[in-house]
Amino acid sequence: MFGGGGMNPRKMQQMMEQMGIDVTEIDAESVTITTSDGEQLVFDAPEITRMDAQGTQTYQIVGEPDRQEAAGTAGAVESGDADGSDDSGGDDEIPESDIKLVASQTGVSPSEAREALEAEDGEPAAAINRLE
Repeated sequence: MFGGGGMNPRKMQQMMEQMGIDVTEIDAESVTITTSDGEQLVFDAPEITRMDAQGTQTYQIVGEPDRQEAAGTAGAVESGDADGSDDSGGDDEIPESDIKLVASQTGVSPSEAREALEAEDGEPAAAINRLE
């Protein structure tokens, strides 16, 4: 977590509690970050730490991401699927995760999110901008 410079971990924990800092480990299977240009960073089995201090939550993600191009152009092969299959269930190659992302970020229905993604060639960032 913190370097500590040889400090006793128990002493470090006590000091953090005295300062009102709460640290929690989060058990996650994966984390996906979509950048403004549509690139996705996918962390599989990351180590995640949430720190609550003075009313602010800070998340730290430790792991090596798989970089993916804008959604719809990289496909499932680059994300690590050996057979290259698309598990989204749709015929149009827009991943269900992108539909959910756009819908959650904009508050629209999944069908509206899908339409925006189709209009923006599968790019989540562009679809979100379109709907806002």
